[in-house]
Amino acid sequence: MSEIYWGDSPVRRANQGGSGELVFRDGETFYKITNYHTMPAFFVTVVSGSDHWMYLSSSGGLTCGRGNSDNALFPYYTDDKIHDAHSTTGPKTVLLVGRGNRTFLWKPFENGLSVYAVERNLYKNLTGNKLIFEEFNHSLGLVFSYGWSTSDRFGFVRNATLANTGDEDVQINVLDGLRNLLPAGVTRSLQTELSTLVDAYKQAEAFQDQCAAVYTMSSTLTDRAEPSEALKATVVWSMGMANACVLLAEDQVEAFCAGATVTPESVSHGKRGAFFIQSSFTLPRGEEKDWCMMADLNQVPGSVTALLKSIDHDVSPLTVKSDVEAGSQRLLELVGCADGCQLSSDQLVTGRHFFNTLFNIMRGGTFYDEYRFPRQDFLRFVGVWNKPAQDKFATLLKAAAGSLPLDSVLILARESGDTDLERLVLEYLPLIFSRRHGDPSRPWNQFSTDIRNEDGSDKLYYQGNWRDIFQNWEALAASYPEYIESFVTKFVNASTADGYNPYRITKDGFEWELLEPGHAWSNIGYWGDHQVNYLLKLIELSNRYHPGKLSAYLEREVFVYADVPYRIRGYQELVRNPRNSVFYDDARDKEISRRVAATGSDGKLLTLPNVSIYKVNLLE
Repeated sequence: MSEIYWGDSPVRRANQGGSGELVFRDGETFYKITNYHTMPAFFVTVVSGSDHWMYLSSSGGLTCGRGNSDNALFPYYTDDKIHDAHSTTGPKTVLLVGRGNRTFLWKPFENGLSVYAVERNLYKNLTGNKLIFEEFNHSLGLVFSYGWSTSDRFGFVRNATLANTGDEDVQINVLDGLRNLLPAGVTRSLQTELSTLVDAYKQAEAFQDQCAAVYTMSSTLTDRAEPSEALKATVVWSMGMANACVLLAEDQVEAFCAGATVTPESVSHGKRGAFFIQSSFTLPRGEEKDWCMMADLNQVPGSVTALLKSIDHDVSPLTVKSDVEAGSQRLLELVGCADGCQLSSDQLVTGRHFFNTLFNIMRGGTFYDEYRFPRQDFLRFVGVWNKPAQDKFATLLKAAAGSLPLDSVLILARESGDTDLERLVLEYLPLIFSRRHGDPSRPWNQFSTDIRNEDGSDKLYYQGNWRDIFQNWEALAASYPEYIESFVTKFVNASTADGYNPYRITKDGFEWELLEPGHAWSNIGYWGDHQVNYLLKLIELSNRYHPGKLSAYLEREVFVYADVPYRIRGYQELVRNPRNSVFYDDARDKEISRRVAATGSDGKLLTLPNVSIYKVNLLE
């Protein structure tokens, strides 16, 4: 076929790509995919040792945020829409490159065919918390790259680099930034159902001296005739680009591409949030230019003011880099606590083990301080589960100074003669970093990374669907064998007397599904069958690490049953309609709710007629 032209320039496309290899750059090992853009678009995640979450398409579209999908920096959509969002959401860079008396327009990572000979590479480090997009423009002798990482202090960090690999100096006029930024307070449901109204409420204010912008809602969305001020903000700022002006919307991008002068903006109303910086400079041959952008959400007025002041006085690119590296170290510590850090001659095998462990603890958690119980958190846990037992434990622990090792607390509870206290020690799991599983490819599952209390201290918490969390605890048990019997206790004590289990396990108890009339995904049902195998694996682990330890519990009545308000229909009803075998017992549900209000989570346990908890031995 003859060559195809776009205007006076022939159309170029990469003929080969999709190969992978390990490379060393920026002081660490990355996995590199050469010419990734020749492959069908695929999904990537960037992980964090904090509460950041980030999902990206190899096409450039992305969503990210803190904690859960209701706290997003870019709209949280399903993965098919994120693949399509490359033209509306996330990074956008436009370069006007001056060579001699000609100026060339280059839009790195623009999807579709190009008039330039380009090579695009994707890099992800073996810790999984850094991702780099790179484009070589062989026609212009330039390389542009940008990378994503996270900072606990500053949020999401985007580092950009432009390198001149040609044989002459070039004049650069650059417009670089982020599109479709969300102000704080836009939940997933608002973005999905009322996005056009959300756009109308959006406002932005630029701080040109600090190269920063603040994005807010003019008020929270409400139909009530009353004031409803939005007090939190998204903040984006940049460093490294001298004499940069800030733009707050995409309105001037087209004009910039045509060579027109852009005008700095101070405020924007009723438009989708964007943060662009524009600057011009000379890039000598063999040299490169670096700059970075930081973005964070849910910032209160005081923290916004403090950040703007710190930009003027004590924050530098080195400050940001140091906090990013501190996050990397925290991630390594979390994975290392679960034996995820190995060293072998095969880096790919080592990396696979690291990620297997990482994603395991991201579901099931890892232990906060090995086998030690944080005193206040343990007492809070007991109070949530059984209010009367909290005072008993507070008295018992007064005489126990310093740290509280698992075995010591278990002995104290056993010697008290109160089997409820012993059971609560066995059920207490001081786990962190756990979240329910879910991502844009599985929108029916909700994730939440809940790692901090309101005062900023570490929050010990876990949650997970029954199947997922016990699968992950089985692997975690090999790293923390002294908790194996606690996992067994948690399993049997959340099971019903007829051998089934509820839907979800959390630190504060167990939960079952509720019916939502008219909701296609709403249903109730019992589980048991293959999931009993998880209990078998835990018992086998106990026998391997602690032979005979479970035997001592076979006749001791320190175990309980879950009282789930589902009922299996009688035989005649099952014969008439075998597809409708379980019904919801509303009267029982109300009774359980009354017990929970009076006692705590223990109110969900099976009781005797005198309302005392029904105790059984492990054999039963």
